[in-house]
Amino acid sequence: MSHVHDHDADHESVYAGLTGGDDSRWAFGTDFEDPLAGIDTTLPDGVDAAALSQYCLMLGDDALIYSHRLSQWASNAPDLEEDIALANVALDLLGQARLLLVRAAAADGDLVPALPEGSPVPDEDALAFFRDEAAFRNVRFVEPENGDFAVTMARLLVFSTFRLAVMQRLVGSHDTVLSAIAAKAVKELTYHRDYAGRWFLTLAQGTGESRRRLLAALTLVWPLYDELFRTHPVEALLAEQGVGVDPAAVADDVAVLLEQVFSVSGTDRPDVPAAGPVGTGMGRDGMHSEAMGPLLAEMQVVARAHPSGRW
Repeated sequence: MSHVHDHDADHESVYAGLTGGDDSRWAFGTDFEDPLAGIDTTLPDGVDAAALSQYCLMLGDDALIYSHRLSQWASNAPDLEEDIALANVALDLLGQARLLLVRAAAADGDLVPALPEGSPVPDEDALAFFRDEAAFRNVRFVEPENGDFAVTMARLLVFSTFRLAVMQRLVGSHDTVLSAIAAKAVKELTYHRDYAGRWFLTLAQGTGESRRRLLAALTLVWPLYDELFRTHPVEALLAEQGVGVDPAAVADDVAVLLEQVFSVSGTDRPDVPAAGPVGTGMGRDGMHSEAMGPLLAEMQVVARAHPSGRW
């Protein structure tokens, strides 16, 4: 997928620049090919289909919900360059979400919501737009409203660092589909992390106001940090089977990298309590923040209003 630094004057339109010529990156519609067409989706021996499906939902929902949240910066970013950059980050995550939701449906079709007879909506769209809040398995970290630009950069830095560490390990998954998805995601997430890291440093070492906002942003973002590394039983099971990644296993790597960023930028790791009862899965168990309901209402309204629509 193209990124902001890949955009040249030879793009024929803004649309072409955002999509890189790949219409399949758009989520809702009926004229898309199966993104896993031609790929062997046979489950590895000894892997529980329901568990694999739930694991793909977890990773896919993280990307889907954060993609929607970041897309809300469109036309609202500080300047046009950042507007396009954030749109591209959102599109990258949307592409990852689509692949993971397709994999989830292929592993266990029973989890796909029932739609009106004759509805042309593909499985990944059904999972994105017709599940209720309690059926989503994303971490709460991706749910809060964007806040100001400093909040978005702080959250994006943490999330992309965490997700990149997971995907780097997931490249070695015994599931060939997850391995392929992860290999593609690593390239995208490396850009996301570096983009957010550059802005983090710029804000920290810029004006007194930019530094004040960044420090305030860290305090807002950090209470949901610990939840990223809580191991759900599904994650533990698939990690043992060589298919998934235990998020607790990447906690130290993520902490080391973030400490490097904090050191270079002259900031400290926030000292704030975790949000929610420690030891519970929270978002992974379908328990979400107050921000989740309004987000889903906005994201799903068109699809739910026209479940039999053709696009």
